[in-house]
Amino acid sequence: MFAFTIRRLLFAIPTLLAISFIIFAILDLAPSDPTGNLPLTIPPEVRAQIRSSLGLDEPFPIRYALWLNQFFINEPLNMIEGWTGWTIGDGERLRVTSWATRSPVVDLIVERMPQTLWVVGMSQIIAILIAVPIGVISAYKQYSWFDQIGTFVSMLGFSIPTFFTGLVFIVLFSVHLKWFPSIYDTNHVIDSWSSFVFQIKQMIMPTMVLALATAAQLSRYMRASMLDNLQQDYVRTARAKGLSERVVVTIHVLRNSMIPVVTVIALNVPTIFGGAIITEQIFRVNGIGQLLIIGIQGADIPLVQTLTFIFAVLIVMFNLIADVLYGILDPRIRYE
Repeated sequence: MFAFTIRRLLFAIPTLLAISFIIFAILDLAPSDPTGNLPLTIPPEVRAQIRSSLGLDEPFPIRYALWLNQFFINEPLNMIEGWTGWTIGDGERLRVTSWATRSPVVDLIVERMPQTLWVVGMSQIIAILIAVPIGVISAYKQYSWFDQIGTFVSMLGFSIPTFFTGLVFIVLFSVHLKWFPSIYDTNHVIDSWSSFVFQIKQMIMPTMVLALATAAQLSRYMRASMLDNLQQDYVRTARAKGLSERVVVTIHVLRNSMIPVVTVIALNVPTIFGGAIITEQIFRVNGIGQLLIIGIQGADIPLVQTLTFIFAVLIVMFNLIADVLYGILDPRIRYE
């Protein structure tokens, strides 16, 4: 398993390099100009100086190499210095800088990341806690009223987009019932029990919007996988040995049924970040999804490049995590 993980990590390096080149090339070809929003009274020579200061007068290969050096070398070194307090080299190094704010892009992402992780992380946990029991019970009691209701609700959750669900939640629970706030207060500080309760209340709606969409998909995969395994010979053998139904279902069938579901869960995490882009806009969550929208609207190419590449890294990383979990869940799978 260790050797397989090392091989996959080494294989991920050229994969990520190819992805970074494609992202950089596509966004570099986009018709965007950092001086486009400046007043028309600024003379052309000043605009040319601004473009030169941003490195836009360099050839494409040079700009790509500089971005690679900034992202893969300078930014990790800067993070190590921030965590340890050490000074590596002279401490002065060129970083990926936002065109709009002139701030380092990684600092902007780190500032926004906790809000997104709170919403995305909690939604993923809630989705798994909802989907797995529903999928197991629906498969074990196939065609029962529980299965029929679960199928209907999951089809609704799978079909309705998150932006529509978010608007329905706001109208119902915020406008009419006034249970939860419609706008997420990013600056809220938890310093008492009442402030903690308010934090939970403002997290409920954006978290549940993402959780319901994810749970609808996971429950269908869980049900299909459970139905397939319930018909296998090892289940009949376990029952013939006198094992209780609870042990057969929860220990034997559930473990094998989780193998394909693990893939969906792992690959869903980057997708949840994509869904959070829309959800953060609806509930005004000041996270990386909103940061990406701001970067796109302002033609902030370094910011968009970095965020898009981080999403690609998440996909590659969670693919590797899913492959490793295969061997843990099913001892028959060997990578050596």
